[in-house]
Amino acid sequence: MNSLLATNIACLQQGIEFLRLLPPALYRKVCPSVFGSTIGGHFRHNLDHFSAFLEGLSDGEVDYDARDRSIETEKNPEIAMQLLEKNLEGLKKLENSNLDKAIKIRMDDGGSACWSRTTVRRELQFLLSHTVHHYALVVSISSANDYDTFPKDFGIAPSTIHYQKDKGTG
Repeated sequence: MNSLLATNIACLQQGIEFLRLLPPALYRKVCPSVFGSTIGGHFRHNLDHFSAFLEGLSDGEVDYDARDRSIETEKNPEIAMQLLEKNLEGLKKLENSNLDKAIKIRMDDGGSACWSRTTVRRELQFLLSHTVHHYALVVSISSANDYDTFPKDFGIAPSTIHYQKDKGTG
């Protein structure tokens, strides 16, 4: 399996592992020091992006603005875990696909929402970076609430993990 695809899959599996141990009340708890956000909000946001990506691949047009934004996903970690599993299955189906296939994406850039050309590979790179970034915010929210149970390397970019290994600090 392609390493980029495998890393995205591993990242979503980390999310499931994290949510299995997280107290449900903490999933919903607002954290004023992290933009007034919740762990559930960050998970829902990531899941919406993966779902939009996977749904748009069939016609080659991924619209990141046409997201579900389900409040239930933000409030209920069980729903988030189900969606993580669904997205994992979708990613696994890409194993033998052409990651360099051209597709179009649309995302509001603050002034408009025009279509841009990209590839499946580039969007997997975006999704990985985006998810790790939000996982790091989840770590901040958790830590602000004295919770410190995380999967190995949760919220740490793959490049940082490799750098730390090369330097002998990881």
